[in-house]
Amino acid sequence: MSKKSLTVVVPAYNEEEAVPSFYRELMRIYEGSLKEKLDIEVLFIDDGSGDNTLSEIRKLNESDDRVHYVSFSRNFGKEAAIYAGMENAAGDYVVIMDADLQDPPALLPQMYEAIASGAYDCVGSRRVSRKGEPPIRSFFARQFYKLMAKISQAEIVDGARDYQMMNKKVVNAILSMGEYNRFSKGIFGWVGFRKKWLEYENIERAAGETKWSFWQLVMYAMDGIVAFSTAPLVLSSVMGIVFCIIAFLAIIFIIVRTLIFGDPTSGWPSMACIVILVSGVQLLGIGVLGQYMAKTYLETKNRPKYLVGEAKLSDKEIM
Repeated sequence: MSKKSLTVVVPAYNEEEAVPSFYRELMRIYEGSLKEKLDIEVLFIDDGSGDNTLSEIRKLNESDDRVHYVSFSRNFGKEAAIYAGMENAAGDYVVIMDADLQDPPALLPQMYEAIASGAYDCVGSRRVSRKGEPPIRSFFARQFYKLMAKISQAEIVDGARDYQMMNKKVVNAILSMGEYNRFSKGIFGWVGFRKKWLEYENIERAAGETKWSFWQLVMYAMDGIVAFSTAPLVLSSVMGIVFCIIAFLAIIFIIVRTLIFGDPTSGWPSMACIVILVSGVQLLGIGVLGQYMAKTYLETKNRPKYLVGEAKLSDKEIM
C-alpha cells in the first residue's frame, strides 16, 4: 500500500526572513516523525510580496523538488492565498500554516494521527493564551469571538487559527464555496464535519513584523460578521421600529404639553439633539445595508479570487 501524501500550504506576504526558518523547522519535524508515514509537498503562496520572499522560495524550490509555489500578480490577501493553496494542493491531506512559525510544526504529528485514525475529518488549532499581543487587540479579539458565537450559525471558536489539517473531503467542500468575499474561519466552521481541536500557548513570530494593523483586523472582523450573519440588518430594522415609536410618543408629549402649558418653543436644544441622534441611527442603518450591498455587488462581478504571476507546481510550470 502506497503512502499517503500531505500538502503544507504556506501563505506568505513579505516573509523573506521567516521563510528559511519555517522550512528548516517544518522539515525537522517531518524527518523526525512523519517521513515514514507520509510523503510531503510544501506549497508556498506568495501573496504579491514586495521584498525578497519569492527569491527565498525559488531557492528552496531549486534545492528541494518537494517545494512548489504560486506567486500572485499582486497582493490579493490571505484569504485568496488560502484558497489558491487548497485549489492547487496535490496531497491526500492539506494543512494550512503561516510562515512566521506562530503555527507550531510540532503539532503536525498529532494532527496526522487524529485524521489517520478515521475518527476525524479535520483537526484545528486554537490559542489558549494571547501572550505577547497588545492588550487592546486581545480584548477586541475576544469580544469578536463572543459576538460571532451569538449571531452566527458557523462554529467560530475563540482563539481559532487558520492552522488546521483536513482530508480531501473537507478540502473539496471548502472549495465548493466559491464566494469572492471569503472569511476562512467562518467557512471552516460552516462546512462542519468531524473536527478535533488542539490547544497551545501563543507563540511570537520567528522573524519580521505582523502585517495586520488594528484597523485591518477591524475590517476583517466586519467582513466575517457580514459574511456569516444577517444580525446587523435585523438590528437596524429593530432600531428603526424603536425610534419610530419613540418619535410618535414624543409628538404626543409635545402636543399635550403645548395644549396645557403653551410655550411651544421651549425644549428646542433637546429636540435638536434627538434629531441628530436619530439621523445618526439612520446613517448607521444605511451603512449596514451598504456593507451587504457592496459584498453582493462584488460577488456579481464574478472576478477571479487571484491572478497568478508565476508558479512552479509538481506537474506544471507557469511563468
